[in-house]
Amino acid sequence: MSKLFEFDQKIRKTERITNIVGLDEAGRGPLAGPVATAAVVLPKDYQNEMINDSKKLTDKERRILFEEIKKVAVAYRVILVPVETIDEINILEADRKGMQECLKDIEDTIDVEYVITDYMNLKTVHPLLSIAKGDATSLSVAAASILAKVTRDDYMIKISEKYPQYDLAKNKGYGTKKHLDALKHFGYVKGLHRVSFEPVRSMYLGIEQLKLF
Repeated sequence: MSKLFEFDQKIRKTERITNIVGLDEAGRGPLAGPVATAAVVLPKDYQNEMINDSKKLTDKERRILFEEIKKVAVAYRVILVPVETIDEINILEADRKGMQECLKDIEDTIDVEYVITDYMNLKTVHPLLSIAKGDATSLSVAAASILAKVTRDDYMIKISEKYPQYDLAKNKGYGTKKHLDALKHFGYVKGLHRVSFEPVRSMYLGIEQLKLF
């Protein structure tokens, strides 16, 4: 029995509940691409010792669990919040917006009794536990982290076919040397790169300022 499963079971026993919604995100730090948010409700007795914080798993392990979680989940939802929203309201609020939408969709589907997030406060009428490193603590949050990570990775792999010069299939939008070198050489792509993030922001402002002359 994993510690993550035990954590959720303790809450179920203490609160006398069944349905826990776990929420997490993937992609806060990259210079390009959307942020992915996910919500998962696992069956109350479901155990899987492979499920853990997505960052601690290999790509192969994540993909196996991705299919498993979707198959067994009582309910799940994954949302990609676009770059335009990230630049407009900032990454934290974009993350919150995505989680809020995921939670609402789950609430419209099943009887939600408890919510656990990876350190994110949300508006809900249900008891909410916001904990640091939730994806390494709660089985429900860890499952959400896997759905978010694989969904976002697949998006970046697909978009890389259109913009191969940025090596997005490998770096997933993070600021690797190859990605930064490509930004310097080719510039940024509107709708792909986050212009509110450095060093993209400096490049963006430079281009906009040049248009004034």
